[in-house]
Amino acid sequence: MRGETGRFATGEGSSVGEQIVDIIRNAGVVGAGGAGLPTHVKAAATVDTVLVNGASCEPLLMSDPYLLEAEIENVIRGLKAVMDCTKASRGIICLKGKHAKAFAVVREAVARHAGEGLEAFELRDFYPAGDEHVLVHEVLGKTVPERGIPLQIGAVVSNVESLYNIALAMDGKPVTHRYLTITGEIAHPMVVKVPVGTLVSDVIAFAGGATIADYRVVDGGPMMGRVLPDVHQPVTKTTSGLILLPPTHTVVAGKVMDPARIRRITNSVCCQCTRCTDLCPRNLLGHSLHPHKLMRIPESLVASSPIAREALLCSECGICEKFACPMMVSPREVNAQIKKVLMREGAKWESSGKELVANPFRNSRQVPTMRLIQRLDLEKYYSHTEYAGEFTPSVVHIRLGQHIGAPAACTVAVGNKVQQGDLIGEIPEKAMGARIHASISGTVEAIADGVVTIRA
Repeated sequence: MRGETGRFATGEGSSVGEQIVDIIRNAGVVGAGGAGLPTHVKAAATVDTVLVNGASCEPLLMSDPYLLEAEIENVIRGLKAVMDCTKASRGIICLKGKHAKAFAVVREAVARHAGEGLEAFELRDFYPAGDEHVLVHEVLGKTVPERGIPLQIGAVVSNVESLYNIALAMDGKPVTHRYLTITGEIAHPMVVKVPVGTLVSDVIAFAGGATIADYRVVDGGPMMGRVLPDVHQPVTKTTSGLILLPPTHTVVAGKVMDPARIRRITNSVCCQCTRCTDLCPRNLLGHSLHPHKLMRIPESLVASSPIAREALLCSECGICEKFACPMMVSPREVNAQIKKVLMREGAKWESSGKELVANPFRNSRQVPTMRLIQRLDLEKYYSHTEYAGEFTPSVVHIRLGQHIGAPAACTVAVGNKVQQGDLIGEIPEKAMGARIHASISGTVEAIADGVVTIRA
C-alpha cells in the first residue's frame, strides 16, 4: 500500500501524506459511522494512534463486523493509508469479542502484518462502546477533554467502512456504495450493499418486503437513529441501517413525539432521582454533565444559565432516555433542545481546568447490550444478520448534502450522461465539505432541492 500512493501523485513537491489526503478528499470519503465528517479533515492531522471503530455500537447493526470478516485486507490498507498521512505509529482495530468469527479474522490479519504497528483490541459488549470518547478511554486509558476530540490526546478514530472506502480510493474508486443492515419487521433481514441514493422503498422490496402493513423506518440504530418521514428517502453515505418497526414500538414512539410536548412532560414529571446522571457515559468519564440538573431549567433561562451549558457536553447517546429514566421521560431530547439554543446563541464551553477522573463505578454502570435490547423490546429482531450481496436499482436520488459541512455544488445538468464514479458534486471553494459521485451509470433525470436523480 505504501508504495502504491505514487501513482496518484498530486505534484512534485507533495509528500506521500499530502497525496493520500488529496486522494481521500477527491474520492468523497466521509465518516460512515453516522456523523459524516469529511475524512480528509481527520487525515490531515498528526497523531500517535489510529483507532478503527468496529464496535458496531448500536444494537442490531452488523455491517461493520461483516466488513472486518470479509474485507479485512482492504480495511487494513485503508488503515495504513491513514497511518501514513497522520504519521501514526500504531493502528488498533477495535471490535467486540462477541463477534467471534470476525474477531478471529482480525487477529489473524494483524499477525500477518506483524511489525507494521497493527494491533487488535477486544471490546466488551456494552453501549455505547463505539462513542469516540468512550472508545479512546477503553483502548488507550486516556480521557478526551470536555467538548474535545480524540486528536487532543494524540488519536484519530475512523469507522471500518470509512477505511474500506479509503482503500478503494487508493485504487482510484470514489465512494459510490454503502453497506447497511436492514432488519426488524422485514421478510429477510440482511446486510446489503447498495448504491448511494437508492430509495429505502427499493431496499425494503429487495429484502422481501415488510412483514406488517403499518410500520415506520428508523434510519440508523434504535438509540440514535431517526424515524424517516416516509420510505421514499434515499440511502446516504452515512446510512448504517434501516429498522422496520410498528409505529407504536417504544423505539419509534419517543422519536416522533412533539419536542415541545416532551419538554413540558419532562419538566413536570422528572423526580430528580439522578439515574440519568449516574448512567451517563460522559459523566462516567468525569465530564461535567449532569442531565438531571438540566431537566428543570425553564426554556426562558437557557441562554443565561451556567448549568444549561453542560448540555453542550451531551453526545445524545440516549442511555438516559431509553434505559436509565424510571419515569420514562427524555433527558436526551431536553438536552438536545437546550444545546440547539446554546449553539444558536454562540455559547462556548469553558472547562474548569481540573483533571478529568473517571467514576470508580464506571465499569459496573456500563449498560450491557443485551440488557438494552431487552429494555427496547428488540429481542425478536436480534440475530447475526448475514450478507445478502449487492442490489442495484434502476434509479437513484443522490443528495448533494449528506455530510458535515457545506453541500456539494452540482457539476452536472439535466440530460447529461454519467458513468458510475463520475463527479456530480464539488466542494464549494473555501468550504468544508465532501465530493459527491454518480453511484450508477445513466442519465441525469432531474436536479431539485439539492438532489440529483440518475436513471440507468
